[in-house]
Amino acid sequence: MKSLKAESHYLSDSNSQLKVLNEAEGFKFPDFKEKLKKSGLYPLHPTGIEIFQMNIGKMCNQVCKHCHVDAGPDRKEIMTRDTMEKCLEVLHNPSITTVDLTGGAPEMNPDFNWLVEQINVLRKKIIVRCNLTIIVSNPKYYQLPDFYKNNNVEVISSLPFYTSSRTDSQRGNGVFDKSIEALKRLNAVGYGKEGSGFILNLVYNPAGAFLPGDQVGLEREFKKELKGKFSIEFNNLFTITNLPISRYLDFLIRSGNYENYMEKLVNSYNPSAAKNVMCRNTLSIGWDGYLYDCDFNQMLELKVNSTHQHIDDFNWELKEREIVTNQHCYGCTAGAGSSCGGATT
Repeated sequence: MKSLKAESHYLSDSNSQLKVLNEAEGFKFPDFKEKLKKSGLYPLHPTGIEIFQMNIGKMCNQVCKHCHVDAGPDRKEIMTRDTMEKCLEVLHNPSITTVDLTGGAPEMNPDFNWLVEQINVLRKKIIVRCNLTIIVSNPKYYQLPDFYKNNNVEVISSLPFYTSSRTDSQRGNGVFDKSIEALKRLNAVGYGKEGSGFILNLVYNPAGAFLPGDQVGLEREFKKELKGKFSIEFNNLFTITNLPISRYLDFLIRSGNYENYMEKLVNSYNPSAAKNVMCRNTLSIGWDGYLYDCDFNQMLELKVNSTHQHIDDFNWELKEREIVTNQHCYGCTAGAGSSCGGATT
């Protein structure tokens, strides 16, 4: 598979995606802002900036069917060290407690190790969103489990399911077996082991056009199956709803599921989930230094509602901004809610 961008697909353009979300033929779902108003949550404002989420590149060793980043080996967008240094200046502020590194495969950025070490010096909690297969894909990455451990990194990894058929159908042939091998290597250095202090969390998102099941029940199921079949241990399972963006939006349209899926999201709107959306305590930084309310807004190029839209002119007035919303936000507010840390209610 190639990325949508490499194929010059119309959905590789953020404006085209927004047009689909807001002008779908034959189906007009309620404006998300009106839902917020009825819940007494509009306009939506941050509660602070506690989590600093950095997308340090769209390059990835995988091309997953559901990827909202449209990441892949053919994506060359990479955060420079200069931009990283600007981010590190902001990170000196004690109100930011967590740095969340994502991609693509963030490890493919040539300055990844340097960045992690610099953040560790600042005594911040570091999260790396690892696709697992990167650990076993090339000898240059074999040291990642030890590197994570030495720098107190919390690892969050996607695993669509505990069987090869469902995982490979979403992420590519052979991905499941490579993921299992990577999890074993992480376990071998202590990750996911009770009492070790080295956190390994997994992420589940549905393969089809439906919402994730109960997070607690799925975590219990995953732990039983992975432990019983592969002797693999992990700490928590996060369920994340697929948002109608990029490749997943393309899948919904091609499979004829777009309208039904959006109806599910709209009808499952939960005011409690809306109150706890991740954009309220998170700031998302793109590979090029532009600022967004969340990773999903970043992929739709919906920059923060502020005169300070780039890390070069970061200002703490951003804490007072109005959060930018659009129709895709139904995904984070449906059912039990969805965030980069799983269910929100």
